[in-house]
Amino acid sequence: MRKKIIAGNWKMNKTPSEAVALINELKPLVKNDDVDVVFCVPDIDIIPAVEACKGTNIAIGAENLYFEESGAYTGEISPNMLTDAGVKYVIIGHSERREYFAETDETVNKRTLAALAAGLKPIVCVGELKWERQCNITEEVIARQIKLDLWDVTAEQVKNVVIAYEPVWAIGTGLTATPDQAQEVCAFIRAQLAKKYDQATADAVTIQYGGSMNAGNAAELLAQPDIDGGLIGGASLKAADFNTIVQAAVEG
Repeated sequence: MRKKIIAGNWKMNKTPSEAVALINELKPLVKNDDVDVVFCVPDIDIIPAVEACKGTNIAIGAENLYFEESGAYTGEISPNMLTDAGVKYVIIGHSERREYFAETDETVNKRTLAALAAGLKPIVCVGELKWERQCNITEEVIARQIKLDLWDVTAEQVKNVVIAYEPVWAIGTGLTATPDQAQEVCAFIRAQLAKKYDQATADAVTIQYGGSMNAGNAAELLAQPDIDGGLIGGASLKAADFNTIVQAAVEG
C-alpha cells in the first residue's frame, strides 16, 4: 500500500519567525503514523523549520533547487546545500516556476536527476493549462511531461519520486478538478508510468493532486484510488484547514 503524503507548498510566504510559529501550531494537530506530512518552505525558512520539526513526523521540503552542485549561479541553491540543511523533499517544475521563471521540461528533468542523485525526494509537478483542457489534449500534455521530466530516471529511482498532478487552471483560482476528473488524470499518469517502466513500479509511485485541494474537498479527492495525497497551497498556511486535510488522508 502506498502511504499518503500531504505536502504544504508555502510559496513566498512566512518569515522565519512566522514559519516557526505556524509549525509549532501544527505539530500537535498533524501528529500521526499513517500519513507523511511535509512542509515545503522558502529557502530562508529552511534552517529554523528543520529545527522546529526535530523529533516530529514532519519533514521539511524546499520549493526549488538548481541542478549544479556549486558555481557562479547567483541566487540559486544546490541539492547538497538542501540535504546538508536537513531537507528531505523538493518541489520541481511547479507551474509558477514554469510560467514566471522560464523553467522547461528539460530543466525540470535536470533538477529531478540532481535531486535524486543527492538523496532528495522530488515532487515533480505536471498539469495542463485551461486552454489545453478545452482543446481536449490533457492526456497528450501529461504524457509528454512524464516522458521528458522523467527522462533517464530509472525504475529504482522513480520509486522515490512523487508526481503532483496540478491542473494549471485550478491553482490559486478557486477552481478545482472534480474528483472524477482528478482521478482520471492521476490514473492516466500511473498508466504512463507503467508504460515507461512496469506496473509494479507504477503502483509504487505516489501521485498527489494539487489543484486547490482544501478542507472542503479533500476527503472526496483523497478517497479516489489513484490519488495518494495532496500538494497544498493556500490551505497549508491555515493550521485548521491543513489539519482537516491531513485527517482526511488518515481516514481515507
